[in-house]
Amino acid sequence: MVCLGNICRSPVAEGIMRKKASDKGLNLFIDSAGTSNYHIGEHPDRRSAENAKKNRVDISKLKARQFTTNDFSDFDLIYVMDSSNYNDVVALAKTAEDRNKVQLILNSLYPDSNMSVPDPYYGGEQGFENVFTLLNNACEIIASTIASENEKG
Repeated sequence: MVCLGNICRSPVAEGIMRKKASDKGLNLFIDSAGTSNYHIGEHPDRRSAENAKKNRVDISKLKARQFTTNDFSDFDLIYVMDSSNYNDVVALAKTAEDRNKVQLILNSLYPDSNMSVPDPYYGGEQGFENVFTLLNNACEIIASTIASENEKG
């Protein structure tokens, strides 16, 4: 899960996805990162953490890190929050296989729409709730798809 600073959208996506994977009995390695180095080592934005907690997802212990080229070998799928993050991550890809791992997360919810998860940083509480709802719905589809593929073998 990748956004710009790794303090608002991507840690929420990571927390939601971890919960959904656990609920579905999936053994997945889930992490988040930012394309920038602005917040390395910081915990998620207080407003994101409070909103996630209100929705029964704890992200308070997560810490921001920057996306690196090693992430291409560490992860099978890389979900980004917007087209700017997509372009930044794809620019680091060394192969077509790496580029193919990168997807806009809301395309799971709205196929081929290339919609962005809005950055709630400069907005109010409703912006954080909207982001949570979008990511929760997208992660449900992703987790259900993975669970279905695992059942098929």
